[in-house]
Amino acid sequence: MDTSTAAVLLDIDGTLVDSTYHHAVAWHRAFARHNVTLPMVRIHRAIGMGGDRLVAHVADQATEDRLGDQLRDAWREEYLTLRHEVRPLPGARELVGTLRTQGFRVGLASSGDPQFSREAVDLLGVGDDIELLTTSEDVDSSKPDPDLVGETLARLGGIEQAVLVGDTVYDVESAARAGLACVALGSGGVSRAELLEAGSPMVADLPEDLLGVDWPVYLSSVTPPAP
Repeated sequence: MDTSTAAVLLDIDGTLVDSTYHHAVAWHRAFARHNVTLPMVRIHRAIGMGGDRLVAHVADQATEDRLGDQLRDAWREEYLTLRHEVRPLPGARELVGTLRTQGFRVGLASSGDPQFSREAVDLLGVGDDIELLTTSEDVDSSKPDPDLVGETLARLGGIEQAVLVGDTVYDVESAARAGLACVALGSGGVSRAELLEAGSPMVADLPEDLLGVDWPVYLSSVTPPAP
């Protein structure tokens, strides 16, 4: 097939770098700063949606209205103290490089903080293998809304088929809302059963397990944006 019009989009946290639990700890500490006590499991299960949604999702709308921006600032400060511990997931560098070698258009689409996403690209050493990086600053609404996926495809331009690779049900949902499939990984701590139930056609453990994937099987046709 002509891969020059086919894109593989990849999430970052929990998909390419092993940062999911660091984010959960940072959020847990941020809530604790403001005397909001939440079980870690609830926070972990919300990692993957944007910070604009997470506070109300794991606490309530009143907490978002009262403390949302302060909590997001605190999360960022806490994650800054942890990010030096983050490492690439096994096979992540090779996966991105292989996709590029096969001729696919490769874009990273993360609901995360722009600085941390750029640092992940540097950590992975894949800057020359990707065409672009889109993050929370590029859209008004984060995952599970489809905006980030749609914006990434629009910026790539000329894409006729695409697939997303992610690690949470929010990735699967955002891809589906954009008309795409999402090949999922268990490296973010979400169970295989949940990812399949959310609609993923395939779930692997780690990026290294995707190195031999027949990607055309999972590509979906991209609907051009309305004029």
